[in-house]
Amino acid sequence: MRALLIRGMVTGLVAAAVGLLVAWIYGEPQVAHAIAFEESHAAAHEHGEEVVSRTVQRTAGLVTAMAVYGAAIGGLFSIVFAFAQGRLASASGPLGARATAALVASLGFVAVVLVPALKYPPTPPAVGDPGTIGERTSLYFGMVALGVLGTVAAVIVYGRLLPRLGAWNAATVAAVGFAVVVAGVFRLTPRPDAIPEGFPGTVLWDFRIASLGTQLALWATLGLLFGYLTERASGGAGRSLRTSPRLAAPGSTGSSYAERTHPG
Repeated sequence: MRALLIRGMVTGLVAAAVGLLVAWIYGEPQVAHAIAFEESHAAAHEHGEEVVSRTVQRTAGLVTAMAVYGAAIGGLFSIVFAFAQGRLASASGPLGARATAALVASLGFVAVVLVPALKYPPTPPAVGDPGTIGERTSLYFGMVALGVLGTVAAVIVYGRLLPRLGAWNAATVAAVGFAVVVAGVFRLTPRPDAIPEGFPGTVLWDFRIASLGTQLALWATLGLLFGYLTERASGGAGRSLRTSPRLAAPGSTGSSYAERTHPG
């Protein structure tokens, strides 16, 4: 487990570097436009002294934040992967290391990034009332918790329905159920902030796309690279956990997934 955790954190740092590149190319220009808008309206608002310069924010600050975030996400990813390996399955049997990592990364992106962003999308400077920061933070992390819990529930439902409905139908039912629950919560939760009058819509749109693109690049790199390294460390696909005794049904000695779920 220690080797897996280290691999996850290192992979997370590499993924953060890829995400950082996307943020620099596509996100930073939009932040600059938003700051320019904010400064042009400074006469109407009182601003405190700048604690951290913009240069530090977009260089050392952004690098440090992305590195810490990437290492943390990579470590958590490795723990989830260790639990999921050999337990996530398709109709033909348990998934290998690469497929498991790709699926965990996809589900993680949906749960941690996409679900919260659909209700509370990221906003650049000059958007949002400073007085509502606490409320917005609580609502955002509550939506992250909903995404994680909903995703876990959908995976459990898929696993329960797989033997009876098959992979496609089970995945459809789980996905539809997940979407219905999320849509219901979206309808009931408030949106505390409005866009300031005169703020350029293209800047807001481009910033949100860049933010999602940064996260997508990070999670995609994490899933693909971690799966490749794990498969390589285990000696290839042939040495995955598919025939691990702990996956066998009681009384068996490592029968295949198909034999355990369809004994006839």
